[in-house]
Amino acid sequence: MLHVILFEPEIPPNTGNAIRLCANTGATLHLVKPLGFRLDDKSLRRSGLDYHDLAALKVHADLDACLGDLGDARVFAVETCGERRYDEVEFRAGDALLFGPETRGLPPAALARIDAARTLRIPMHAASRSINLSNAVAIVVYEAWRQRGFPAR
Repeated sequence: MLHVILFEPEIPPNTGNAIRLCANTGATLHLVKPLGFRLDDKSLRRSGLDYHDLAALKVHADLDACLGDLGDARVFAVETCGERRYDEVEFRAGDALLFGPETRGLPPAALARIDAARTLRIPMHAASRSINLSNAVAIVVYEAWRQRGFPAR
């Protein structure tokens, strides 16, 4: 099983899409407060459809609480400044993927918690600023799941 961590997500439809993705891939979704919306937000429900009941979802007061809950999991931060491409990692069960908020990415204090060799990037054109959060989550989760042979839960 993989873990997806959304650090201080701001846009409900992105989180709704991540809920649906995690439900369909067997990943656990971790949301780190503060959230930019309420979990009963109409747009969150619409984008997640009825998958919120099928997804493993945990909400954490802060990043420390989230990382503590993950124990010894390897945590990879996905950022535009990542040292390695996401497809250069050999993912394994229990790995965690950390994504920052849509408008600002992961703050330096959060990135400092992750070994630089575990900061990943998704290739894109040099003139591009970033990839939509829910798309970035999908890209990396499916690569990790593919590498592991698309196992069922």
